[in-house]
Amino acid sequence: MIEAGTAEKGTALLLPGFTGSKEDFIALHQPLAAAGYRTVAVDGRGQYETPGPRDDESPYAQSELAKDVLAQAAAVSDTPVHLVGHSLGGQIARAAVLLDPSPFVSLTLMASGPAQISVPQQQRVKLLRDALTVMDMTVVWDAIQAMEPPEETDTPALDAGLDDRAALRHRWLGNSPAQLMATGRQLCTEPDRVAELAALPLPVHVLSGEHDDTWPIPLLDEMAVRLNAHRTVVRGADHSPNTDQPEATARALIEFWDTTGHS
Repeated sequence: MIEAGTAEKGTALLLPGFTGSKEDFIALHQPLAAAGYRTVAVDGRGQYETPGPRDDESPYAQSELAKDVLAQAAAVSDTPVHLVGHSLGGQIARAAVLLDPSPFVSLTLMASGPAQISVPQQQRVKLLRDALTVMDMTVVWDAIQAMEPPEETDTPALDAGLDDRAALRHRWLGNSPAQLMATGRQLCTEPDRVAELAALPLPVHVLSGEHDDTWPIPLLDEMAVRLNAHRTVVRGADHSPNTDQPEATARALIEFWDTTGHS
């Protein structure tokens, strides 16, 4: 867990994406704290520094991960929190809110779409999952580094919350292979649950970079309309606006949280 600030205006719980970690939000803490918000970034079960089974996928069912989020919200604050989920973290956040919206004062879906990821990204995740069935984590990391990475992805090569390649490798090796297998499958099969979310009396913010091939921008625009959600497009950012343009991303979060009331 990484936290900063005091809860003058409220507390925010930040959930990372696939292959990500709490470090992906480091650049957001200071500006959000300066605006009066306490921020708590966490690893999910089986992510980096939060342990989880390495050979059993069942503990990583989305319903189990959603229950973890409810427990985390209760642990970090005795009042409702602003929930932020990046990419896969957004889908887990949505599942948590649909289980029980009462611990939350708002939901921000950051670069996280209405259903499964795009076909090209499904193909990349399938390659990763196939590799994990026959290789250990070190060999898979080396194979990823040997490939020419695309400009934008949600894979370990470019999910850049840490400062250098050695740190990224260390984070990658901390992940549970079973967690990557299970959540990778979720990304490729997630159903559209926008109507369920829209039925809740919870303010929603759809935030993304201006370029994203994990969920195309028009799809995120449409989702925001369906949710009657606040919409932010961060200029100069791709799939990870939290690391690509943290100052602009922080400003967007502050603007949204300031209008949804203080927890």
